[in-house]
Amino acid sequence: MGIKDHHPHSLRRKLLPYALYALLFIAIFRLYFFPTPASLPSTTTATTTTSVDPPPSTGVVEEEQEERSCDYTNGRWVHDKMGPMYNSTACGTIKDGQNCAGHGRPDTGYLYWRWKPNKCHLPRFDPNTFLQLTKDRHVAFVGDSLARNQLESLLCMLATVSVPNLIYTNGEDNKFRKWHFASHNVTVSVYWSPFLVKGTEKSEQVPYNRLYLDSVNDVWAKDLDGIDMVVLSIGHWYLHPAVFYYGNSVLGCHSCNDKNHTEVGFYDVYGMAFNTTLKVFANRGIDVIVTTFSPAHFEGDWDSLDACSKTKPFEENEKNLEGMDYEMRKQEIEQVISAKQSKSFRLEALDVTKLALMRPDGHPGPYMYPFPFADGKRERVPNDCVHWCLPGPIDTWNEIMLDIMKRWNH
Repeated sequence: MGIKDHHPHSLRRKLLPYALYALLFIAIFRLYFFPTPASLPSTTTATTTTSVDPPPSTGVVEEEQEERSCDYTNGRWVHDKMGPMYNSTACGTIKDGQNCAGHGRPDTGYLYWRWKPNKCHLPRFDPNTFLQLTKDRHVAFVGDSLARNQLESLLCMLATVSVPNLIYTNGEDNKFRKWHFASHNVTVSVYWSPFLVKGTEKSEQVPYNRLYLDSVNDVWAKDLDGIDMVVLSIGHWYLHPAVFYYGNSVLGCHSCNDKNHTEVGFYDVYGMAFNTTLKVFANRGIDVIVTTFSPAHFEGDWDSLDACSKTKPFEENEKNLEGMDYEMRKQEIEQVISAKQSKSFRLEALDVTKLALMRPDGHPGPYMYPFPFADGKRERVPNDCVHWCLPGPIDTWNEIMLDIMKRWNH
């Protein structure tokens, strides 16, 4: 009897250590192969961080909850009832060729669209915020006529709260100008430099451009001591025939069939020009924003009635970013990514290529000249399908630029 009563307790004592080892093994197994959600690696990157929607009861997104960075590239144009913050009659700095409404463009639908990024919020342009961020500073736009186009959009937006005083002008077609906003001691200027690097533009005597890819253009570089932030915007002048130099050597040419040089195209040399330029800013610690390539929308002949006659944006997936537009943007983005590794200056790409591609309706077209059909419909008429109406889609470029600047200062 004694033996039978004692056996179950003895067996339990022998099995207890094995049970504890088994439980420990199971616990380790679960921790190793099935970690808790808190230990999962994050897949969110700095360029695509999104904000968490606030509780429905608040209805307000606090600025502190805003994402620290934003992917502006991917999104869509959405209809906007508010329209632009200025008009062509109230703004006195619009270049005549971009004053579409003043030149009789009859439709107004192109004015009522906003760019909506897929994963972040793009606020409307606040001129007071821009002036406050640039107080006592000099912002220079350097590039071709699209740099000037973006500058004039910015001036119109800022002029809604502060008067821009023109304090300097020089060059044919006002290629070099400077304004001062006395309210915040802000200077805004534009420098004509369609290659960024040193170059000689084509002429009747020499029908091709000559570019020196190892040196920046002194027309703007000589003033860098007095400049705090630069907006670079170029591209279309690289499509013209050119011979490319580096030091004392000829690298090749683009569309120079009558020359004894190797045809090299222009994509790689375009990247080299940005490489040379961004190094100068990195060494000086000047803030830089690179506005990426803005596609043209010519369809058929440049002087046909339908060269760029669309009146609304492309639908999603109606137009793909490809070919030259893709390659030009690619060179710019690659150079920006490479230059940002130095961490010696603030640099960002204002990536507008895709959103610009979706707006064939935003160009002056035949309204680059006043009332082109006043005497009736014509078979042929000059068109501008490169630049942008003011007001128009290019105002969005400056909304994105201001948002970049705000994130820099957070």
